[in-house]
Amino acid sequence: MTRVAIIGGHGKIALRLAKILADRGDQVTSIIRNPEHAQDVAEAGAVPVVADVETLDTTGIATAISEHDAVVWSAGAGGGDPARTYAVDRDAAIRSMDAAAKVGINRYVMVSYFGARPDHGVPEDNSFHAYAEAKAAADTYLKSGDLDWTILGPSRLTDEPGTGRIAVGGTRGGGDEVSRDNVAAVAAAVLARPETVHKVIEFNDGPTPVADAVAQV
Repeated sequence: MTRVAIIGGHGKIALRLAKILADRGDQVTSIIRNPEHAQDVAEAGAVPVVADVETLDTTGIATAISEHDAVVWSAGAGGGDPARTYAVDRDAAIRSMDAAAKVGINRYVMVSYFGARPDHGVPEDNSFHAYAEAKAAADTYLKSGDLDWTILGPSRLTDEPGTGRIAVGGTRGGGDEVSRDNVAAVAAAVLARPETVHKVIEFNDGPTPVADAVAQV
């Protein structure tokens, strides 16, 4: 049994991931901001913990995630407000990394996006710019630390039923997409595979079973 804390536990990917992990026998805690979401989290098989990572300091986040073996960051401000995007997707994410280190959790999986990097190329007048900047900063900080990290880079997300098959790497095209089901499956797969530590896995829906694709990264 692995004890996994999912930050952003009411997100669409997080709920799917919690169910996969719980079904395979892992112990899952989902960190949520809104107490009204606790029932949804519980129905997915996770234990809900109400904690607003946007406002918590490093010690507060550390308290919420302590006694776990791994952390999955699946939170996000949802776009729209650049200040809140930086506060959640960059600043709170970085505090969560420091919090994991503080309480001795080495394994950390970041849900990012396909193309996240400092030279992302998103113009400043584009509404996606703040998110691209925030994710680049968070991912860069994660890579610079001592955690056993894996960064997931899914392309455009859909709610189509998961195929359990992906295509890893390559160049992202304008029409590329991946189902949230498949993203959750990839997150679950990397948590079970120590050889994915210090790997960035960018992917779309594709022809290769998730387990095989992850094993080949």
